[in-house]
Amino acid sequence: MTRTLGRSGIEVSALGVGCWAIGGPFFEDGQPLGWGEVDDDESVQALRRALELGVTFFDTAAVYGTGHSEEVLGRAFAGRRDEVVLATKFGITFDAGRREVTGNDADPAGLRGQLEGALRRLGTDHVDLYQLHLGDLPTDRALDLVPVLDGFVKEGAIRAYGWSTDDPERAAAFAEASHATSVQHDFSVVRDSPVPAVCERFDLASINKAPLAMGLLSGKYTPSSRVGADDIRGVSPDWMEYFRDGVPSPALLARIDAVREVLTSGGRTLAQGALAYLWARSGRTIPIPGCRTVAQVEENAGALAFGPLTPDQLAQVQALV
Repeated sequence: MTRTLGRSGIEVSALGVGCWAIGGPFFEDGQPLGWGEVDDDESVQALRRALELGVTFFDTAAVYGTGHSEEVLGRAFAGRRDEVVLATKFGITFDAGRREVTGNDADPAGLRGQLEGALRRLGTDHVDLYQLHLGDLPTDRALDLVPVLDGFVKEGAIRAYGWSTDDPERAAAFAEASHATSVQHDFSVVRDSPVPAVCERFDLASINKAPLAMGLLSGKYTPSSRVGADDIRGVSPDWMEYFRDGVPSPALLARIDAVREVLTSGGRTLAQGALAYLWARSGRTIPIPGCRTVAQVEENAGALAFGPLTPDQLAQVQALV
């Protein structure tokens, strides 16, 4: 299963890997923004295993682990750069020594320094997809970045760009830019989105973050589960809807129970069914579930063999949720 990355013409696997968790711990004002401790060797093995299983699209951000996620990706694919499509994000500043987020930078003058840092950490001379990470940035300020981004495309430093935002109006405005090719947004069985309609209208890729609802659709969480305080799900910032202070949302768990039978039909695991649901919603969707282990990658990549849900299965899930 493959997708075209919007109007860029870049071909990618229909499944990607989200690389937030492999960045390891990082913080803002003392609060964790990562998913806890990670084993870099296991992360590298997981990324390479994903490629072996046909996954070619890998999404990260400069801020994940304050640069560490990009470094792990660079290590995993050293010497194999032409086999993968690398996406990263810009706009959030950090102190890598302290692993601390320091603020935002949406100044056009700051873009070159951010891109050069990403290229260095990734160990490459170009980024395939460069994405604005500030989802609520005023549209006019986002559009001020377009001339600089277009310059990067002309230089060959990036191939295309996009915006990570859940706002369809922002996404539509940015889509007018000549080399805009994607929108990254929350989308899953338990969280619908108006953004895919924008992607259809403007010939953009719909890159789906949190396609497994930050783990809830993995099937391993119950009402008695607890996530540790070193994990962003354990402290639950205001925007977090999947967990509250480390406890899974009872309402979302109930919704998942209602569709479990349909999603797991045909031999799929719950996670595989959740990915199949997104593929069934649109031919433009590219879910990017995160991973920290080889086993997680193998399960997620196994969804490719099943393909999307049938139209009847899709209708059943939509009726139930």
